[in-house]
Amino acid sequence: MILAAGRGERMRPLSDATPKPLLEAGGKPLIVWQIEALARAGFCEIVVNVSHLAERFVAALGTGATLGVTLRWSFEPEPLEVAGGIATALPLLPPGPALIVSGDVFTAFDYASLRPRADAMAQDPAPARAHLVMVANPPYHPGGDFALVDGQVTLDPAPRRTFASIGLYDTGPWRELPRGVKLKLLPYLQRWIAEGRVSGEAFDGPWANVGTPEDLAQLDNALRQGIPVGSAPRLPGGTPRDLLP
Repeated sequence: MILAAGRGERMRPLSDATPKPLLEAGGKPLIVWQIEALARAGFCEIVVNVSHLAERFVAALGTGATLGVTLRWSFEPEPLEVAGGIATALPLLPPGPALIVSGDVFTAFDYASLRPRADAMAQDPAPARAHLVMVANPPYHPGGDFALVDGQVTLDPAPRRTFASIGLYDTGPWRELPRGVKLKLLPYLQRWIAEGRVSGEAFDGPWANVGTPEDLAQLDNALRQGIPVGSAPRLPGGTPRDLLP
C-alpha cells in the first residue's frame, strides 16, 4: 500500500493544483519512483489511498498497467490520517502482512529484502505486529522517533533513529478498527512497541522525505546530476513534520 491521501500543506502552492505525490523529481512523479521500486521487488498488487485531488491520481496512473502493476484506489472524502487510511483500505488488501510506504518519500531501499520477513509473519503473526525501517536522524528531526536495539524497536529515550515511513504490518489488528474515521498511527505503534511486538532494521542508504518545494527542488537537482540510486550518499530533504501523523 502507498499512502498518498495527505493534503501537502507545506508543499503549497505546488500542491494546490497537483497532489504532492504526483509532483516530479528527476523527471518522474514521486509516487512513480515508489511504484517502480515496489514492482522491481515483486510487489505488483498495490493499493493507494487518495483524497486531495484524487481524480488526478486516477487520470495519471489509472490501473497501473503501464508501470507493470495493478493499482487499486481507496478514496477518502477527507484525509483520515495514517491508521485511519489503512483501516479504511483493508477491504482492498488481502489477509496477512502488508508492506505500507509513503508516497512522498524517495529512497533506494530494496523492498525485496522484506519478503522473507513478510513470509515469516504470514506463517506466524503472533509474535509480530510490525517491522519498521529506520534511518539516521536528519537535521530537521534530530531527536528521532524510536530506538533500535538488537533488531527490536523500543521506546528507550536514546539513541533513537527516525522512522523511514516504510513498514511491514500484520493487518489483523487493523481489521478491528472502524473505517472512514481519522486515526493516528503513533498510539498503535507505541502500544505494540511496549509489548515487544515491533522489530526493525537500520537503513543508511539514499532516503529523503520530500515535504516542501525546496526539498523537491533539491531532490530533483540531485537526481538530474546522476546520483546512482542504491549507492548515493544520503539525499537532502525535509523540514520539521510529523513522521507519525
